[in-house]
Amino acid sequence: MIRKNGPWTVNETALKYKNLWIEVKEDQVTRPDGKPGIFGVVSMKPGISVLPLDDNDHAYLTDEFHYAVEQDSIEVVSGAIDENEKPLDTAKRELEEELGIKAEEWIGLGIVNPFTTVIKSPAYLFLARKLNFIKTNQEGTENIKLVKVKFGDAVRMVMESKITHGPSCVLILKAKEFLKK
Repeated sequence: MIRKNGPWTVNETALKYKNLWIEVKEDQVTRPDGKPGIFGVVSMKPGISVLPLDDNDHAYLTDEFHYAVEQDSIEVVSGAIDENEKPLDTAKRELEEELGIKAEEWIGLGIVNPFTTVIKSPAYLFLARKLNFIKTNQEGTENIKLVKVKFGDAVRMVMESKITHGPSCVLILKAKEFLKK
């Protein structure tokens, strides 16, 4: 079925790959300039990112090896939204699972699309406050170490590219603006 996608015309779509987390499609298109072409789109499950901050201005981050980038990465808590789950419920679940933290106060700081050219992967951003610590319940694929830093140091880590995960960077800088620190 031919359909419009902004100034593009999608003539045909073929599913190339799919698993529980990602889907890869290739579209046969008519480009905005009228010429034929192809366009690949990777769709990932929507996700959340959470920045927990305590009353003493400490941020609680994760340090974990990430397969795709082949290295350890310091990030905020992040995870995929399960089917029929609300973003805030996912944020609460992931924060408890990954770092063993429950928060009484939740502040939504918007959405980020980390790479808009070929990847569809919206991430909902949350600031978590009034923290209580419980036991973690990490999944079998997770080996997460907690990193506790002053919030100002987390901002510095973003600016020095010690934190490079897109949603983490955006969330930390949005939190800085929200908190006016």
